[in-house]
Amino acid sequence: MKLELNASMMCADFGSLSSEINLLEEAGIDSFHIDIMDGRFVDNFAMSLCDLRYIARVAAIPLDVHLMIEHPRVHIEKFLKLIRPGDTVYIHAESEYHPSTTLNRIIEAGMVPGVAINPCTSIETVKEIACIAKKVMVMMVDPGEAGKPYLPFVADKIKRLVDLKESLGIKIYLDGACNDARILSYARLGVDGFVLGTNALFNGNRDYINKMENLRNLARL
Repeated sequence: MKLELNASMMCADFGSLSSEINLLEEAGIDSFHIDIMDGRFVDNFAMSLCDLRYIARVAAIPLDVHLMIEHPRVHIEKFLKLIRPGDTVYIHAESEYHPSTTLNRIIEAGMVPGVAINPCTSIETVKEIACIAKKVMVMMVDPGEAGKPYLPFVADKIKRLVDLKESLGIKIYLDGACNDARILSYARLGVDGFVLGTNALFNGNRDYINKMENLRNLARL
């Protein structure tokens, strides 16, 4: 199984964003993870439609758009028209009264539908809509900012989801506090991919080729 490694672009150097994109692609990153925050669903504001438009235009690899916004159904068309068929769009199970409507619109537009769940959200909340989604992304931190602490109680939920992934027909991804040790542990458990932020990728050293090689090697241990 190839482990999917996705770069959290809110952590990138926006003073040289084009260079960051090129370096990460050369290093073999699988997708660019775009965090959209509205200041309501989470306290922070992060990454705008303009940021998304630019990265979609420059990037040669898929995008992974994570909508941390209230009622994404109201705004989903703004995002869908900026990205490409085959890109992934995650909505939060907690953010929408009728998430199936939004997920089906994502599917109709030719994108991959994903559901993200916060640390305190139960598996039972998403089991039904996981049958519509192709991916479930578990937050290992409270969402909103880079560098938040890992919440150990998510481990049990991740294990139970891995046990269910074949019957639900989903892939499982983890976001938040993904350091080398957790990537190794959860990859062995059966998690399919990780969002890489300040712990594993964006920590001041732009030697992304070496970092990605080390992370790929971890998955083989």
